[in-house]
Amino acid sequence: MEKFNLHKGLVAPMDRENVDTDAIIPKQFLKSIKRSGFGPNLFDEWRYLDAGEPGQDPASRRPNPDFVLNQARYQGASILLARANFGCGSSREHAPWALEQYGFRALIAPSFADIFFNNCFKNGVLPIQLSESQVAQLFDEVLAFPGYQLSIDLERQVVIKPDGAELPFDVQPFRKFCLLGGFDDIGLTLRHADKIKAYEAERMASKPWLNNRLIA
Repeated sequence: MEKFNLHKGLVAPMDRENVDTDAIIPKQFLKSIKRSGFGPNLFDEWRYLDAGEPGQDPASRRPNPDFVLNQARYQGASILLARANFGCGSSREHAPWALEQYGFRALIAPSFADIFFNNCFKNGVLPIQLSESQVAQLFDEVLAFPGYQLSIDLERQVVIKPDGAELPFDVQPFRKFCLLGGFDDIGLTLRHADKIKAYEAERMASKPWLNNRLIA
């Protein structure tokens, strides 16, 4: 998982409440047994005018010119600004996969669905909860100023606006530790790889029958 410390990026506004995980990555794309390749189908039913299926070449499809991520001013956005209850619906982990693989490193909203919120941290995406009024102000500024960017300092836990104003946010210490270090669940375990190998060696020496091999 990629480390998250300081990030500065273009902001794209998703001006909808209750965006559910089926809108973020529709159910037909969950057939894949891989953990990659979901970025092109992020918000698929809103992003394209034709129906999408796994394995399609995105270049062959008809983009919806009215959808925010298809507008030229938001190309390359890495921070998504959203409304309340973002990520509601089913618990599919494919939703943060699709957001991260599209290029989003952080999400800002007044509230998130709990399971989606937890899944974001496990996949290197930082969900930031700000007040309704702060989010509304950010929407106004994003729409008023093309190329609007924010900086996010996870160590200090602040969102920094172009004028230098800082918006503090909360994050649990353990989640912060994992993002700063780039540790997902597997990465956390592998920090103890030497101890795991030593334990396995000692176990095989003391209980060789567990090795499931013929002993000469």
